[in-house]
Amino acid sequence: MASKITSRQRAETLLEALPYLQSFRGGIFLIKYGGSTMEAEEQVERFLVDIAFLDAVGIRVVLVHGGGKAINLRMKEQGLTPQFIGGLRVTDAATIEIVRSVLDDEVNPGIVTQLAALGVNAVGISGRQVFTASKLSSVKGPDGKEVDLGFVGEAEEVDPNPVRAALDAGYIPVISPLGALPSGEAMNINADVSAAALAAALPASKLIFLSDVPGLMRDPADPASLIHSLTASQTEELIERGIIAGGMIPKVRSATKALGHGLGKVHLLGAGVPHAILLEAFSEEGVGTEIVP
Repeated sequence: MASKITSRQRAETLLEALPYLQSFRGGIFLIKYGGSTMEAEEQVERFLVDIAFLDAVGIRVVLVHGGGKAINLRMKEQGLTPQFIGGLRVTDAATIEIVRSVLDDEVNPGIVTQLAALGVNAVGISGRQVFTASKLSSVKGPDGKEVDLGFVGEAEEVDPNPVRAALDAGYIPVISPLGALPSGEAMNINADVSAAALAAALPASKLIFLSDVPGLMRDPADPASLIHSLTASQTEELIERGIIAGGMIPKVRSATKALGHGLGKVHLLGAGVPHAILLEAFSEEGVGTEIVP
């Protein structure tokens, strides 16, 4: 079927993108990619094409990925039942080895291979080379009692040098959300927290969270209530009012913390919008939520 877009409209779209391309060229976009966005084949293909486009126009991309569904599948294959408290995976000794293996040996090289098929130079980096972890303190379970989550950590220190070296060599670094204790033991770190900490350490021009929701909405049931832009201080007001809730709270708070350390801007985008990253970065209107300092 012939396209209804005229040649003039195509040219106008490119011209609209020009000042953004000039502004961002040479800058770093750190993109966190995970959850259900990694499972739908069509969404994955669109996302990877967007990454290839960013790379082709001179924007340096850093990708931090998740892999929860693949981890759950491997656990079930080994007779283990995934458990979560407060959105965090309970990670005992057997589980951390599955997490490490799935993320570093399966998901990470798989993404690198997919990017290579699009002509993109990418390299996998284990988060254990980037994040020095500290053990996360116990959390309260549904019954109010304290629960030790096991090998779950926080990004205590970030070493951006392996990431910068990959960027300087012309590669897209693809990073797993793992950390290592000073003793060398692997720790499971929340991917949103990992991405925000690394974005601040580089620092990145933009931090982009790609998920299955289109952004922050005043009413989750009403897409028209999407909040297009807000400041870091306004996010705390929305948390207090319960508009930002659940798993979105640690995502937003880690992002605003990164803004306070020199990060340029944070975007929350929905993978269900075709080429959401390109539309948000290179058009006047945008398609998701941006958080600014």
